Amino acid sequence: MTETTRTIFEKYLVRKTKKQKSRFIDFVQNQAREDGYECRVEKGYLGARNIVVGNPDRAKVIYTAHYDTCARLPFPNFITPKNIGIYLLYQLVITVAILGSALLIWAGLLFLIGQISLDAAFLVISLGFYVILWAMLWLILAGPANKHTANDNTSGVTVLLDLMNTLPEDLRGEVAFVFFDLEEMGLFGSAGFASGHKAVMKNTLLLNFDCVSDGDTILFAVGKGAKKYIPALQLAFPATDTHSVEIGCKGVFYPSDQANFRRGVGVAALKKTRRGILYMDRIHTKRDTVYEAGNIAFLIDGAVRLTQNLTQSET
Repeated sequence: MTETTRTIFEKYLVRKTKKQKSRFIDFVQNQAREDGYECRVEKGYLGARNIVVGNPDRAKVIYTAHYDTCARLPFPNFITPKNIGIYLLYQLVITVAILGSALLIWAGLLFLIGQISLDAAFLVISLGFYVILWAMLWLILAGPANKHTANDNTSGVTVLLDLMNTLPEDLRGEVAFVFFDLEEMGLFGSAGFASGHKAVMKNTLLLNFDCVSDGDTILFAVGKGAKKYIPALQLAFPATDTHSVEIGCKGVFYPSDQANFRRGVGVAALKKTRRGILYMDRIHTKRDTVYEAGNIAFLIDGAVRLTQNLTQSET
């Protein structure tokens, strides 16, 4: 773990309120300037504040990660990027379980009271359904901050910060880094950035690091417009004794900021079941404490190679 990463864990692990985000923005700006980069904050949809390091309109590759942190939930966000059916089934089961349990309790109380008509009971239960639904949405979007964010997405943030410092000086003008805001609210930060930099959305490779520290299989979810970069990704990020690599386009779904870019690639670390199903768990809960520094080093080394290869291919 680098000194920068230790500072993030000690002082900037939670980045949810405006004040917390402002402190983190100041830290990133200072780090960027110390490393010789230009840095600015771009405002976007719903008050998003994206931290832009370098010149994205001139970059050969853009590295991104969202810096906002999620609310604490009683259940993890369980993701299976290559098995979309399992992912959707999990979301359905969680929703039905929460709503169903709450409504059964409510209905039971009304039945025990036994002092209202059937029509009135139905009305109260219907209203209760909507109250519970909105309460769930509030908890997910604006509930108390999760204080444990090692994987989601402190891991992606530290990849960017350490890569900024590690990248050879002659390559620093060839890249840009963007720390997106409001990913947890619905990808609003990256949507605003894409709208303000349409050439980037159409023509520039973008690697988005989101949840990369818990799991030894590194997945590259490649958007349709980025398929031509698959050989470059394979060359830059070869599998090792400690990390396996999967690069895919068709049938791969990873819900993160790269979805807003034509040449976007989502990067995530996953675990694998005995049957070969890739999955991510723990995030959005107090169990999100796993930070495998080896994953960060693997991705930084690969990103340096990728930047060098893309730069050389255009000279």
